[in-house]
Amino acid sequence: MSILNPETWTLLQSIVVFSLCALVIAIAGTRITRVVDQLADRTGLGEATAGAVLLGAATSLAGSVLSVTAAYRGHPELAVSNALGGIAVQTFFLAIADMVYRRANLEHAAASAPNMMQNGLLIGLLALILLAPTLPDATVWRIHPITPILIGFYLYGTRLIQGAWESPMWRPSITRDTREDKPEAMNRLPPLARLWTEFLLLMAILGAAGLVLEPAATTISTKAGLSQTIVGVLLTAVSTSIPELVTSVAAVRRGALTLAVGGIIGGNAFDTLFMAASDIAYREGSIYHTMTTDTERWVALTLVMAAILIMGLIRRERYGLGRIGAESLAIMVLYILGVGLMFGG
Repeated sequence: MSILNPETWTLLQSIVVFSLCALVIAIAGTRITRVVDQLADRTGLGEATAGAVLLGAATSLAGSVLSVTAAYRGHPELAVSNALGGIAVQTFFLAIADMVYRRANLEHAAASAPNMMQNGLLIGLLALILLAPTLPDATVWRIHPITPILIGFYLYGTRLIQGAWESPMWRPSITRDTREDKPEAMNRLPPLARLWTEFLLLMAILGAAGLVLEPAATTISTKAGLSQTIVGVLLTAVSTSIPELVTSVAAVRRGALTLAVGGIIGGNAFDTLFMAASDIAYREGSIYHTMTTDTERWVALTLVMAAILIMGLIRRERYGLGRIGAESLAIMVLYILGVGLMFGG
């Protein structure tokens, strides 16, 4: 006879499922970094573009599936907080990657035109999301007009990023601490077909983990008496963002600094599409108008973090206090402030 009541037993089961999914996401996310780095060299995309499009999409897939599933099942607060909380925590992870790289500040070593273009795209997308709740709550086929604008702006920005890599109109000054994107020798790379197969398989694993994660997160929210915003920002957003932390640290250790920064910022830009996809999946109207004060605050804080990051990429401080960039410290403080405000009311 079980000494646990049914509700406690259900909560424990959900926590176990949640933890296993987070572990699967971490393992698959670690593996996919190396695959994307090699695909960047094989296809000639370059680390910044591969980080933005391939790595960003792949590592964000679990979170995307979770947000869309939550929206479709009528849990808009979880869908929105997971999407927007993920962008904030991934920016925080970039500051952690800066702490791992000891030679110089990451903003100095990985400065590039594509990475700055990606950050500009992210700021524009976040501003559109923050604008949406202030517009009339009008939809076409239950889809808010901001949704197609978000998708179109993202696609246009991705073209600009590729152009900034192929024919940059601006280049950072090269110093002894600058790490440029240098492709590996082709004869040392696996066949292209094998790389794409492995990439798609890992993406499928990440997507499946996100699908299983959503009901577990909803149960934890209900049984533990936590708001869906807290669960979304601190549990699902962090767990589905583990690949970004793992991949950025792994890329830094591999010396692929452009991929590390591009993967985080590109993943953040891709994550804004969670909102567009969730709005399409949400059948009760505009998902933007379900945003709470907490989620709107997270968008504003993330905008500030993104602005600080782009200024850091332009300023390019070589060494900060403890060899950590001032921008990275500011980003960490802002994230911790956001968490504190969420619990403080």
